[in-house]
Amino acid sequence: MSLQLQISNQGEALIVRLQGELDHHTSELLKTKMENAIEQEGSNHIVLVLQDLSFMDSSGLGVILGRYKQITNKGGKMVVCNVSPSIYRLFEMSGLFKILTIEEDVEQALSSLGVVS
Repeated sequence: MSLQLQISNQGEALIVRLQGELDHHTSELLKTKMENAIEQEGSNHIVLVLQDLSFMDSSGLGVILGRYKQITNKGGKMVVCNVSPSIYRLFEMSGLFKILTIEEDVEQALSSLGVVS
């Protein structure tokens, strides 16, 4: 299975929906598309929607961490939502939840960022 991604904007937030597998085969695509969208759209925040993400390895974690640094350097925040149990465990073990906020769904994520949905 490959990775499908959908990127949209809502106010100052870039909403990134991932479906499939985020691994060393697909991480470069996600990195490039998110970097471009952050710069082109002028987004200050990122909401990652992970309910349909079935697998992620360390290269996927690296892409997420890199975009976290990119958006926080602009003074923004990253929030993840709709996280499946297996991806949740990976985030927990990697320590990403020490720096990322988790919310139940997109509406709550946008609300926590102060973006009107």
